[in-house]
Amino acid sequence: MAVPAMSVSPYWELTFDADGDVDGPERDRLLAEVSRQGVRDLLVFAHGWNNERSGARRLYGRFFAPVPSLAPGARLGYVGVIWPSMMFTDEPIPDFPPTAVAAAPTPPRPQLDKGSRHALLEMFPGRATVVEQIARLLEQHPDDDASLEEFGRLVRLLVEVQAGGPQAGCAADTLSEQAAGGDPLMLLGDTTRVCHEFARALERVESGDGEASGAAGFAFTPKGVWDGAHELLRQATYYAMKRRAGTVGEHGLGPLIGQLARTAPDVRVHLVGHSFGGRLVSFALRGLPDGVRSVKSVTLLQGAFSHYAFAARLPQDPHASGALNGRHNRIDGPLVCCYSRFDSALGTLYPMASRMAGDDRSAAGEFPGPAEGFDIGRLLGPQWGAMGHDGVQAVDGTRNFTLADALTRSLPTSGCVNVDASSVVCRGGPPSGAHSDIVHRELAQVVLAAGRVS
Repeated sequence: MAVPAMSVSPYWELTFDADGDVDGPERDRLLAEVSRQGVRDLLVFAHGWNNERSGARRLYGRFFAPVPSLAPGARLGYVGVIWPSMMFTDEPIPDFPPTAVAAAPTPPRPQLDKGSRHALLEMFPGRATVVEQIARLLEQHPDDDASLEEFGRLVRLLVEVQAGGPQAGCAADTLSEQAAGGDPLMLLGDTTRVCHEFARALERVESGDGEASGAAGFAFTPKGVWDGAHELLRQATYYAMKRRAGTVGEHGLGPLIGQLARTAPDVRVHLVGHSFGGRLVSFALRGLPDGVRSVKSVTLLQGAFSHYAFAARLPQDPHASGALNGRHNRIDGPLVCCYSRFDSALGTLYPMASRMAGDDRSAAGEFPGPAEGFDIGRLLGPQWGAMGHDGVQAVDGTRNFTLADALTRSLPTSGCVNVDASSVVCRGGPPSGAHSDIVHRELAQVVLAAGRVS
């Protein structure tokens, strides 16, 4: 396969399947060519939720475009990681035109639009019948709890993986979550109550003021509850992507970097990940062979995983740690986490889903019903936070920078570094807010500064 046209050169792609197996010819091409091309610094970017290879390429092309002018003397190479993920097409990316499938008129929620249905079929091959049954229930939104429970069963069937397979061990961000085991509580609990909670969370996001405005008078019509069911499908799908991202990182990208270190020992590798791609490149540290020190920086852009993933001890459970405890020390340089308060996907919906994902089994059975009070503050405690909302937490020595300071001062050469990028990562509507607003020259500068590429 020919290398696609790109805004930068030399450029390679690495395609992984859901279990972390890499495309052999693409891997071999990179290993054979990177030294011959004279590359000294290799930027490896992993996308987050994304429906098509062409969309990932557009992201990489636009993000990488300013890099040569920012580091004109550097001998740079570029890698785009392609892995099976998806986005719902009601989540527009700022400045990115929709794909042909996504450009079709979007029906009002809770119906499943054509683009999202197509993406589900691509992400979960062999489960077309399940997808069609889910779509039919969202279109009809029947007024009975039995239909909601059937919807929950179908969603659970859609995202299940083989027990004992590589994906089964890569879903947890913390050891307490891992100890809980099994599928997330949002799939195992009372589907009706879970859908009520998601519907209320959606109202908070769509109010635009960061508060659950009007929650007390929210009309829980059948359609309102099915809005929550649509969000349950979205979050269950994201749970599957989170699991895949860890698998691809640990079982795919990490070992491949080890191979690269053997064949091209002088190449300095810089990992960049957006959303679940941030989880992917972070879990690659867990898959690095012992002694490999070729990773010189990791930059997370709106990372969609727990802000405690690198913690030695969890504030809410001092006997447990993050699943990546100490793994940032595998980097011969810093771990830089860019975050934004305008990311509502991570500021509101991610904590809600995390609370229902089994991070803390004491949450079981606490979902408020439609007649119960709704305390958004109780639900969105710090134990449910994401990297892309407030940065790395509970890791000793973590430094904090504004974006302006990160661009004008030298970043630390090791350890964890948080960069508040809210000044540029600020555009986007509900339900995800600014989550995908990452194509900025300033963020490319942060990547180069993290890797000490001049």
